[in-house]
Amino acid sequence: MQKPSLKKYRTKALFVLVCLLFPFCLWLFIKSGMENYGLLSMVMVILAMVPFLMLYEMKKPQAREWIPLAVMAAIAAVGRAAFAFVPHFKPTSAIIIITAMVFGPEAGFLTGAVAALASNLFFGQGPWTPWQMFAWGLIGFIAGLLSKKGLLKKKWQLIAFGAVCGYIYGWILNIWSGAGFVYGLSWQSYLSLCVTSLLPDGIHSAATVIFLLLLADSWGAKLRRVKDKFGILAN
Repeated sequence: MQKPSLKKYRTKALFVLVCLLFPFCLWLFIKSGMENYGLLSMVMVILAMVPFLMLYEMKKPQAREWIPLAVMAAIAAVGRAAFAFVPHFKPTSAIIIITAMVFGPEAGFLTGAVAALASNLFFGQGPWTPWQMFAWGLIGFIAGLLSKKGLLKKKWQLIAFGAVCGYIYGWILNIWSGAGFVYGLSWQSYLSLCVTSLLPDGIHSAATVIFLLLLADSWGAKLRRVKDKFGILAN
């Protein structure tokens, strides 16, 4: 009975981190005028690791079980850099979603957060980095939860979710844009930012759908074989 209990607490811990602690950290970042965004980024990565540290209490995973997540985060980061010449058209969200569908919400969140941090080694770190980490982490987290509930099995469900993710990412980054550049941020000014970002968010949404159509079946099948063969992050 010990293992299911710890598994339940691990999922609850991630839920609290995503819904409460990470937004609080970002809010505190705005209110305090903190300029050490590198420190905040590392704090967020450490917090994202908490569910995985709890996983050690469950089954003492071997180092090899971390390799697929590191590889997928690296591919997501490299994919973003590879399409740098096409603004907003990136495979990153799709890769994070595919990883989360196979390995679960914890892996999805960590992959998204690390991919944002790693890819900004190429694009440049800045106060936007923690927001990108949270946005892509949240996308991975939601994808993992929906997949566990069987809500991404049908192609249309996956495509609809991928399309929405482009806008979720943009809406979260708009909070940072409004807080950083709009004096007296209000709902009206935030909605104005969302309208202004419809085109780039739409391009991101389309890219996510296209790469899911191209990669979800083949990459998902390969990752599931790796997971089954080595028992990686098995439920």
